[in-house]
Amino acid sequence: MKIHSQSKFKNEFADKDYFEKWVSQLESHNGRHYGSIEISTSLGKTHVWSHGPQEGYTDTLVIFPGARTTSLIWDLDKGLDQLSDSLRIFMVETNGLPNLSDGSTPDIKSLDYGHWATEVFDQLQLDQAFVAGASFGGLIALKFGIVSPHRIKAAFLLNPGCLQTFSLTLKNLYYNLLPVFKPTKENVSKFLDAAIFSKPNHQISDQAEKLLVDYEVFAISRYLDKTQKPYYMGKQLEEVSIPIYLLLGDQDLLFPVKKSLAVAKKQLKTLVEAKVYPQVGHGIETYAPALQYIGEKINSLK
Repeated sequence: MKIHSQSKFKNEFADKDYFEKWVSQLESHNGRHYGSIEISTSLGKTHVWSHGPQEGYTDTLVIFPGARTTSLIWDLDKGLDQLSDSLRIFMVETNGLPNLSDGSTPDIKSLDYGHWATEVFDQLQLDQAFVAGASFGGLIALKFGIVSPHRIKAAFLLNPGCLQTFSLTLKNLYYNLLPVFKPTKENVSKFLDAAIFSKPNHQISDQAEKLLVDYEVFAISRYLDKTQKPYYMGKQLEEVSIPIYLLLGDQDLLFPVKKSLAVAKKQLKTLVEAKVYPQVGHGIETYAPALQYIGEKINSLK
């Protein structure tokens, strides 16, 4: 696999120590401990968190996170409890994002992320599982689905960043660039309120939001991000043959819902169902009813 770019923390030892302490705070907030797995892939070390029963589980779900996030964001306010008590869950820390995985990344327009995801399944000894991806993670799930469709029972795409180009509206650009140019807690909070949440319907607890703000300030200010951003996959979408469930928030500022829905219906030939949640922002992986829906669908597909 050819490495396209290399991202890294400014101070690998100190910054990863900060991240690990942040994980400990999340565990304390949720009253649980995550399993920690380190595997070897073509992109170097890939870190995976685990949650749920190790034996007697009914099925397995593998999660891929959005850009500039950690997969643990799915469990803010114990969000994973909305899925199923009997579901084994692996939260993959995609290489090239601000987490404990190495920063090497392939060309995003190639299928190499799909080959990498196949390696992740191999290393986790998963013959087949459900997958879910938010934003950037939705793109990863589809690349994986093109490369190794037989490994995926069904894919859940949450406001995926592959059905259209990133919105260039002045409002979206302003709120996305504001914390990049000045990564303060105040500016990150403004971005979250404008783009990620849609309060009061879509919000998280004050303590969980503080954790998210702290993480985002850290990720923006301490990570030298060279990773390519999500893009419209075009004709590649028509190569997808796995069952697709699409979850969209109608207040998604980054990838407006109408276009994502129209492209999905036209180009995703195996789209099973598309669900649009009113008054929900881009960070739909933090919205309890969306996670409940995923859990219910997995249970019905056993």
